[in-house]
Amino acid sequence: MSNGDGETTGGCAGVTARQAAHRRHGILTALDNFGAGFAGLGALFEIGPDIVKLDMTLIRGIERDERKRERLAAIVEACRGGFALSAEGVETEGEFAVLRDMGVDFAQGYLIAKPAFERLVTDAEIAYPGMSCAA
Repeated sequence: MSNGDGETTGGCAGVTARQAAHRRHGILTALDNFGAGFAGLGALFEIGPDIVKLDMTLIRGIERDERKRERLAAIVEACRGGFALSAEGVETEGEFAVLRDMGVDFAQGYLIAKPAFERLVTDAEIAYPGMSCAA
């Protein structure tokens, strides 16, 4: 298994050993793109990340799609008590509201803040959906 930097981790056992070392230093592990490609239930329970990042394909249009809401509700229930959930690609107030109401812990996407590759995003550039942040 590769960690994305060309380094081999030694499969899930190697990942788990590294996680233990990282946690001793306060570093958390996230399972990215859950719900797309290879980031599925097997990886979720075998790796046991601290954070599960829900792929944007699960999020897109969820406020208009009852089947997506039912599927995401099952994922949220499976993760409850064991993993923090973060939704990727949140672009609308409707998506954000559904995710908040379902108990998803974190959100990222254009609704929250546009990508800023050459500098850090300032607090003034971050949107807080459903909250007035006027200073």
